[in-house]
Amino acid sequence: MPLTIIEQYNTSDEALSLELQGSLDSDTAPQLDERLAEALGPSTRVVAFNMAGVTFVSSAGLRVIFKTLKLMKSRKGQVSVSQMSKGVKKVFEIVKLTPDLTIFADQAEMDEYLEAIQRREEL
Repeated sequence: MPLTIIEQYNTSDEALSLELQGSLDSDTAPQLDERLAEALGPSTRVVAFNMAGVTFVSSAGLRVIFKTLKLMKSRKGQVSVSQMSKGVKKVFEIVKLTPDLTIFADQAEMDEYLEAIQRREEL
């Protein structure tokens, strides 16, 4: 299954929000990795993934998320995810990624958090 990546908004140099739909596997992970390489600026400190549409994640997909997490941690930032299906969330728990991620129950909660970051940047 292909992966669709929708940039929800990037109104701040500090935050990037992407909606993922489809399968995040060895065939599609390079696509996400490339998109992140293009979209992440030197001052990006927060990356938010809406994973409501992700139906499957493999180790290759996890590597891209982990690579992003490692980069954001080096910048004293964070990676957040929202709306993971039970199966995808279980995979994240098994590989012990969830303690390092900020997890939001829904898109509205994540949007509120990202808006607060952007308001802080404007001050």
